[in-house]
Amino acid sequence: MPTCSAAIDADCLRLSVAPMMDWTDTHCRNFHRVLAPHARLYTEMVHANAVIHGDRSKLLKMDVSEHPVALQLGGSHPETLAQAAAIGATHGFDEINLNCGCPSDRVQAGRFGACLMREPELVARCVAAMIEAVPALPVTVKCRLGVDDDQDWGRFLGFIDTIADAGCHMFVIHARNAWLRGLSPKENREVPPLRYDWAYRLKRERPHLQVIVNGGIADLDHADAHLAHTDGAMLGRAAYHDPYLLHRLDATWFGGEPRTRSALLRMWQPYVERQLRQGALLKHMTRHILGLFHGERGGRAFRQILSEGAHRPGADWSLIERALDATAHACAAA
Repeated sequence: MPTCSAAIDADCLRLSVAPMMDWTDTHCRNFHRVLAPHARLYTEMVHANAVIHGDRSKLLKMDVSEHPVALQLGGSHPETLAQAAAIGATHGFDEINLNCGCPSDRVQAGRFGACLMREPELVARCVAAMIEAVPALPVTVKCRLGVDDDQDWGRFLGFIDTIADAGCHMFVIHARNAWLRGLSPKENREVPPLRYDWAYRLKRERPHLQVIVNGGIADLDHADAHLAHTDGAMLGRAAYHDPYLLHRLDATWFGGEPRTRSALLRMWQPYVERQLRQGALLKHMTRHILGLFHGERGGRAFRQILSEGAHRPGADWSLIERALDATAHACAAA
């Protein structure tokens, strides 16, 4: 039976966009907000120490139009994570998410990310400290199914239960293991087999928890299929390679007529022009829209015009209009 119907209740249904290192900056999130008014957006993972000691104006930069936005933290020290969570709350974030799924060597060396799945009691202390620091915000966890060749359902469920007992009620499940030996981060997104049935089983056995499934979701039908078993879906690279998919999902799940790609992009124009007036460079914004015409006639010309022109001094919105004109001409000539 579905855990919720595919439509209206945003508290029941969750469409989320996964964080990506060096990609999900404020420009990207603002564009995704235009595409998907109901989605929960996530920052890239930021280490708690960086939040405390780093350049917050850069690390935590957020436009008011982006809400709701979750700050994803990395770390394994309860006091440090609590302090970083409190800072995130004062900067206006709507959720604090603890990453227990990243498999990179750098993350392992710092004792955070996926390796924390081997230390559920530590994660529980971290979550409890964060909840105490930000009682008005949800504290959530993103994790894998296990580490390396661990295929023990009981161990996975024990990890979830231990964290849930600390007060966490929402889990984003990247439905594959994290291999900490022998696979690169890229390979960890592709090689370990997906086992969505574990996320489904978790929702069946722990119906009071909110379970969001992540991993390998590439089209609307695939995302829809998960709604029969979980509370929603988190899109990763599909939202960047084919951003219009995010818009189609938002319209399908939450109601509304889909807009054209050109109309959506022109809705983004006020933001782009405001950022340009404030000194931002066009290339830092257009890199997030290159996939908007993925698979469409004129898509190659759209990407080429932006890629070749956005880095030039004085590049402005007129370049984007040129790119849109090229797609229109390609469609008219077909």
